[in-house]
Formats: sequence, structure tokens, C-alpha cells
Amino acid sequence: MIDKMQFGRTEHMSTRVIFGAAALWDVSEKEAEETYNLLKQYEINHIDVAQSYGKAEMRVGPWMKRDRDSFFLATKTEKRTKKEALEELYQSLEKLKTDHIDLWQFHCLIEENEWEIAMNEGGVLEAAIEAKKKGLIKYIGVTGHGIDAPRMHYKSLMKYDFDSVLFPYNFIMMQNHNYSEDVNKLISLCKERKVAIQTIKSLAKGPVKEEINPYTTWYKPLTSEASIAKSVNWVLKNPNVFLNSTGDISLLPILLKKASEPLFTPSDEDMKALVSSQGIEPLFT
Repeated sequence: MIDKMQFGRTEHMSTRVIFGAAALWDVSEKEAEETYNLLKQYEINHIDVAQSYGKAEMRVGPWMKRDRDSFFLATKTEKRTKKEALEELYQSLEKLKTDHIDLWQFHCLIEENEWEIAMNEGGVLEAAIEAKKKGLIKYIGVTGHGIDAPRMHYKSLMKYDFDSVLFPYNFIMMQNHNYSEDVNKLISLCKERKVAIQTIKSLAKGPVKEEINPYTTWYKPLTSEASIAKSVNWVLKNPNVFLNSTGDISLLPILLKKASEPLFTPSDEDMKALVSSQGIEPLFT
């Protein structure tokens, strides 16, 4: 059984592993149904998708049509203006076959110029506030990739009281002193305000270079049971965070299996040995 905890200030008790539906980017209806059955097997009750994730919203839609009450549903927009974002929100609602989104997130909001557009008059923040008043969404979050994500999320929380944040979090990235400081500063603020903390890239092994990547992730993932177990447990040892699963459905069974087993706390020595044996490199520098 995978543990549950309250998702920030919401009343929802989410599984600490959230299904990262980027994994449904280009899967068939049959593969999507097999994934749905796997999520039900492990009682995963929180889905994180995005308008920009290929076919993913369309694949999640049939699940919501028949089983909406079983899931806390999050999606994202990369639009920065109010008009464009609202148009995209209605598209997401149609694809997802639902009348409301539990968590609508501003996706990859880490560039200063985009942040200024999004957060000021005529920006996506106005769209979210309006959509919330209309009951189209319940909560508002912000997400980001890259080394600047925690710092920009802190800035976003100074502008508006968001309900959740999402950023990269794994052992190798936290060895970057500046990044670690930004993450810890953000986590401290989120704990104080009861903002939900979502993490991504738990299984990231490094950037794809010239080799062929047989997985649907844009980076090289860890694939062995032992390496996945250590990486998943390293993230979940932090009691403040959720782990968003990796973007390949073939790795999902191992990840869920390891997250459902009794948790252990890998030591720094364990993780350094993993980095060495697997040749792990930071995705963002």
C-alpha cells in the first residue's frame, strides 16, 4: 500500500506517488486502459496531466467519464495571457470529460519575461482566479523545470498564495549547493503556508546525448529495480513531498511496486554509490 497524506491545504488525501500522465503522451487506448488498471491496483488517486502532453488528456478523459470521483485531477497550461489560458482550460475540460479541474497549474513558469506577463494584468493568473470563482477549477499551482524553478516558485508565492508547486528533486541535483539552498528555502515557505510540494525527475539518470533512448522520457531514466528503489525511497524519505511518477508506462509498475513496499532511508553513501555505478548526471546545471 502506498501511503497517503493531505495535499497541501486541500482536504484531499493524495497518494504520495502521483501519476505523471506525461507517460500517456503517445500510447494506444489499450495501453491507457492497462495503465488505468495498474493505478487502480495500487489505489493511486491523483493524476497530473497537461494540455501539452500529446494525447494524454484524451487518454485520461474516459477514466474521468466513468470514475471521476476516484481521482484528484490536475492539469496545466503553458499559456501566459488570460484569454489564451481560458480558451485552453475549456479545451482541457472537454478532453478530460469533466466539468471541473481540481488543480490547474501554470506550467514551466520560470522565465522572467513570461512570469511578468502571467502574473500581471491580463495574465493567466487572472484567468485562474476567474475560473475558480466559476467553479471550473478548485486550486491553483505553479510548475517548473530547470535550475531556476525553486527560486521562481518562491517569487510566485510572494505574488500569490498558490496551492501547490512542482520542481525537480533528486539526489544528484541536491548536491548543487545553490539549488539545494533554493529548494530548502522553498520547502520551508511551503510548510509554513501548507502549500503542496510535488517533485519530478526522481528516476532521471542524465541527459540523452547521441545514444538512442528506448524510453518515452526526454532524458535517460534509471531502469533496474535496485536503482529505482533507492531513488524512490530517497525522495519519499522527505515527509513533506509527493513524488510524480516518471514519463514512461513501462517503468511505472516497478516504481509503484517499490513505493508500495516498506520504505527505507538510503544513506548518502548508498546514493553516491548509485551515482557512480549508474553514471548519473544532473539534468539541469
